[in-house]
Amino acid sequence: MDKKPIMPDDLYGYQWVSQPSVSPHGRVAYVNQAVDREKNDYTTHIRAVALDGSDDQRLTGGDQDSAPFWSPDGGRLAFLRVSEGIKQLYTVPAEGESAPSRLAVQLTSLARGVSAFVWSPDGQHIAFTSRVPADEECEPAGLRGRVFERTTPKAEGTGWWDGLHSQLFVVNLESGEITQVTSGPWDAAAPVWSPDSGALSFVSKRVTDEGQDADLLHFADVYTVKLGGGEPVKITSSDLLISQFVYSPDGQQLLIIASDRAYGSGSHNRLYRVPATGGAPEPLAPELDMQIGNAALGDMKSAGASVSPIYDPRNPQLGVYVLGTHQGSVHVYRIDGTGNCTAVTGGGEKDVYQYTLSPDGRHIVTAALTAERPGELYRVDIQTGEELRLTRRNDELLAGLEVRVPERIMFKASDGIDIHGWLLRPAELSKSVKVPLILQIHGGPHAMYTGVFSHEMQTLAAQGYAVLWVNPRGSMGYGQDFAKACRGDFGGGDCRDLLEAVDYALAEFDFVDETRLGIGGGSYGGVMTNWIVAHTNRFRAAVTQRCISNWLSLYGTSDIGISYVEGVIGGNPQEHAELLWSKSPLAHAHRIDTPLLILHGENDYRTPVSQAEELYTALKRYGKTTRLIRYPGSNHSLLKSGKPSLRVDSFEQVNAWYGQFL
Repeated sequence: MDKKPIMPDDLYGYQWVSQPSVSPHGRVAYVNQAVDREKNDYTTHIRAVALDGSDDQRLTGGDQDSAPFWSPDGGRLAFLRVSEGIKQLYTVPAEGESAPSRLAVQLTSLARGVSAFVWSPDGQHIAFTSRVPADEECEPAGLRGRVFERTTPKAEGTGWWDGLHSQLFVVNLESGEITQVTSGPWDAAAPVWSPDSGALSFVSKRVTDEGQDADLLHFADVYTVKLGGGEPVKITSSDLLISQFVYSPDGQQLLIIASDRAYGSGSHNRLYRVPATGGAPEPLAPELDMQIGNAALGDMKSAGASVSPIYDPRNPQLGVYVLGTHQGSVHVYRIDGTGNCTAVTGGGEKDVYQYTLSPDGRHIVTAALTAERPGELYRVDIQTGEELRLTRRNDELLAGLEVRVPERIMFKASDGIDIHGWLLRPAELSKSVKVPLILQIHGGPHAMYTGVFSHEMQTLAAQGYAVLWVNPRGSMGYGQDFAKACRGDFGGGDCRDLLEAVDYALAEFDFVDETRLGIGGGSYGGVMTNWIVAHTNRFRAAVTQRCISNWLSLYGTSDIGISYVEGVIGGNPQEHAELLWSKSPLAHAHRIDTPLLILHGENDYRTPVSQAEELYTALKRYGKTTRLIRYPGSNHSLLKSGKPSLRVDSFEQVNAWYGQFL
């Protein structure tokens, strides 16, 4: 069978696998996402597959079902289903909705739905979060002007703050009664049951000192509340930004993933333990120089990283399992009580974005991307390391597509730092004809590229381009010093790393045409693209997506403007206006001669669309070659989770732009 190059509209054929949950009976429930081309949207349903990869069947009948979670005895599956446009909590028998007698049971009918939930260990309750007003007597929306007093009244993905807070609720599965457990002008998130099912712990940032501004404080604490009621008790000491945690099996301590924010967003997440009754967190594995969690960027993940860490249920003394971002891959690692860290998964280029343990502790089930294929589920034997692929949701599609596999590269920057990346050779490479090279730059800056399957990279290679991507200083995955190295040095070492990567590729690969170079990137990669083409004319075409052009205006318009600009550039408009302007690509836009395509989502609150407009206006004023494309209803995640047709259009627009000038 002849295979065809991967085109932008092949996006419509992918299936995305996520959120595995293993029952005591060895069934792995998971979410399968696909595109409904007619509706220009995504559909999700829940499937289950055996631990040997057999009997992959559909469990739920909805087309917006997600978040499967088995009951402790494996008899029922809880999940979220969109009902009348709102996510509600449902359960279904283990056999699924295969007959009328097995239809799902709706447990909640809340006005604002359910965000996250977790079964109690005894199986009698489910705790969940839902958003409610702090003041029940607040005015209905739309009758008056919207009043804001908080420092950061908007957030990427959710928009302007609506006055609601996420609170914790518990549903009694026998009676159906729902009880609100927390309240007040703060959020409760990430609920975790104590092993005896008698208490709930959760993450919250509660500021009681009127002199403090919660939006300017970078910490979050764990609180515990008894199931029988009472005020939540603060467990930690307000000096860490806690994101995830778990009880030890004996209930005596909590294991926490948190950042001390010593280097702002460039700080590593680390492991800490604290007594369940409260105290100062103590570092576990303090010498481990690895980012805990998944900091990998890519366009083929349909869900965020899974809850972590996880204790070994057979023998907690063996340690805990976590995701680790390291050297261009993300794997599952086991960290024991002495701080020793061992990789549990392996097998070349990999991005493990979710994982869970089987209840007997024998297997880890991962959702992972590899160099050859989009995400699938894998079973890993903890003792032997043997890996078995459980799902084959994309096999039929890939059988007809020509998948290019990137090759790892490594070179020393001019100051001696090792820089790591990948080069993807184009389709139908001829020895007699040199090809253009496109440098792709990732966002963050404290994120990391991997060498796994990317629709974006594949579509570029299919057009005949060699595609180069690297992790310059500032990226996660190469130690704390490397991750913080770009802070206060924007356009310095990070820029040199990228340009020297191009020099390396030209010297190492004789099929690259040095006269036909392209450059592109999104978010931080967008501002770096803008910066580079304002300072060199070596690139013949450029694409900037969801970019930054003006650090001065970003400070007051981005949902993270204060912390991001102060952290990456090192100042604010009032005290450091000259510095911020000098580091703004907009200040140098009149020197840009590279044809520049600008793509931006109109609902982007991370890098507002005004950043694109300012750059576009300046370029047009000076008669430069440019084009602005605005995507309606799209936020900062357009490339990863935007409307399918808009994602496809963005790939086609990029290909056409490079095709015109390269």
